[in-house]
Amino acid sequence: MGLSDIALLKTGTHYFLHLVFPVFIALVFFRDNWKKAYCILLATMLVDLDHIFANPVFDPSRNSIGFHILHSYYAIAVYFLLLFFKENIRIVAVGLLFHMLTDFLDFNMWMH
Repeated sequence: MGLSDIALLKTGTHYFLHLVFPVFIALVFFRDNWKKAYCILLATMLVDLDHIFANPVFDPSRNSIGFHILHSYYAIAVYFLLLFFKENIRIVAVGLLFHMLTDFLDFNMWMH
């Protein structure tokens, strides 16, 4: 497997976890309103807007966790606290925390 194959696999895995896997989260944890939950989980992707304040905006060798403001450890602590709220806020918390996990895995599980 060449470097371009690994890069393609990394990118595919990253976007699968961000866009497709949330369907399974919605179906398992929010079965009664899974479509609404899935839409909310997708909306949590807006957390990546903090990337526009970085230079360069995207750097594959940079760990988002701890670098961008909405990916900071303080923000992650707030996302964790949001788990103790009800309904939509909890769904947002799950989405944000899963997003952080995905970004963490993306940086730490692949050669960069």
